Amino acid sequence: MDTKFSSVKSFNLSGQTLLLFLSLGLSVFALSLDGVNGQLFQIQGSLFLPWLVCTVAVSVLGSWVIPILVRIKAGQFIREDGPQAHLQKAGTPTMGGVFLIPAGVAIAVILTQFHPHVIAVSALTLAYGLIGWLDDWQILRRKSNKGISPKMKLALQVGFATLFCLWLLATQSPTLTTVALPLGFAIPLGLLFWPLAIFVQVAESNATNLTDGVDGLMGGLGAIAFLGLGAYLAPTAPELTTFCACMSGSCLGFVTHNRNPAKVFMGDTGALALGGAFATVALLTNSLWVLLIISGIFFVETLSVIAQVSYYKATKNSDGVGKRLLKMAPLHHHLELSGWQETQVVGTFYLINAILVLITLILGYLST
Repeated sequence: MDTKFSSVKSFNLSGQTLLLFLSLGLSVFALSLDGVNGQLFQIQGSLFLPWLVCTVAVSVLGSWVIPILVRIKAGQFIREDGPQAHLQKAGTPTMGGVFLIPAGVAIAVILTQFHPHVIAVSALTLAYGLIGWLDDWQILRRKSNKGISPKMKLALQVGFATLFCLWLLATQSPTLTTVALPLGFAIPLGLLFWPLAIFVQVAESNATNLTDGVDGLMGGLGAIAFLGLGAYLAPTAPELTTFCACMSGSCLGFVTHNRNPAKVFMGDTGALALGGAFATVALLTNSLWVLLIISGIFFVETLSVIAQVSYYKATKNSDGVGKRLLKMAPLHHHLELSGWQETQVVGTFYLINAILVLITLILGYLST
């Protein structure tokens, strides 16, 4: 056995065990912060109760929706050039975002009493979910891995992002164009803020979409990152704290069905929407630096794809064939092909993301 991976192979957890650890960790985290902030067992501005309500709601809703997805033959098509272990996943229903996203958004809007900020963020989240649904539906209709064209997808992402930016411009303070940094620093961008805002929404949604490739991975990372973002915003934006708690709970509720071995995949319907939700909350609260840190896994996954494609193009020979930097991109597939089990990848990424959340909260505390 390759000694480089022997220590990794000796440590393996089942999908059910990972779900248990994730659930306990998030519940303790949410309860502890609510206690510290004096929000224990409250709704507005709290973490635990909205998180719990959405966890249960999405888990129960999934038990009803997944059989419907099976009946309409919404089965996932698996890449033949990917990890061979994934071929047995063919036929697992996809488009799980159709119950993950609307449930979390609806409960958040109701619990915050239709707060304008939550409505705006929810609208963009649903819009990006619609883009993902169109892509998933085309894949199912054509019975291939090709959905809507990349140009069409990008155009829709930019279009909805622009609409959100126009709403920001019309309703928010002009100081929004100054981007806050940790430890009290800031960068005044002026008009350059708006192209950045559009880029962040498109980039974050594509990053979460790339990360969604292993059972339980994006759902669990979303649950951790949303709860961390909500914890950071608790003192200043209680309505968006509730929204983040709801999305975190929805992600965890989804993982009850998506843990290894997955009964359903979220598809682009869920993955694109989650990225849009992250980006718009960060833009609205001027917390892009927070988004950058808690999205560290998504960022690395995206970089791995960019590096793979760039290296392949740079090393093309006369026959048009290049070399691969990784065995397969994104990074989680490279790790699988290097000998890691899916649950090892997922557990490791969960731990790293939890550490990133703690770093974010420490920096936030030092900045106050």
